[in-house]
Amino acid sequence: MSRLSVPNLESDTGPSGQVYAQIKKAIGSVPNTFAAIAAHGPGALKSVLFADATLAAGTLTNRDQEVIKLVISAAGGCDYCVAAHNHLARLAGVKPEELKQIREGRPSGDARRDALVGFVRKLAQSSGTVSDEDFAAIKLAGYSDAQLVEISLAFATTVFTNVFNRINDTEIDFPAVA
Repeated sequence: MSRLSVPNLESDTGPSGQVYAQIKKAIGSVPNTFAAIAAHGPGALKSVLFADATLAAGTLTNRDQEVIKLVISAAGGCDYCVAAHNHLARLAGVKPEELKQIREGRPSGDARRDALVGFVRKLAQSSGTVSDEDFAAIKLAGYSDAQLVEISLAFATTVFTNVFNRINDTEIDFPAVA
């Protein structure tokens, strides 16, 4: 059970309720993490959603964004975010076996994706410090300077939700990861 209380989503008419209504309109339901963040910091959730909208307008594919978020969540040990991004990556077209390989740090056989996974994993393990060799490898894989900015933004927002969900012990409302 989550540690932070969440008001009734249907009856909340304050700033959080307005955010809930926008999320429901966009995706049909309010994930537990969004409900808890909005209940106690609607501006924080608006910032996360704005960052996600910025990423959606960028040049990384939705598949790449979800892979990035899954790698960071697995490295950070956030069960909630692993379940969420595993599910969302699957919806974006990543096959179940590839998801398992990504979560376990094994190569998938897709050189570009493996380069992205390796780069992001190194970012997560080194508090964001990468060597000249790591930088050269991600560039060689075809990622642009603008995409490196997008990778950084995806990293930052995912670290926020990972930390929040670990503080809150957010109840998982996504399919279990096998």
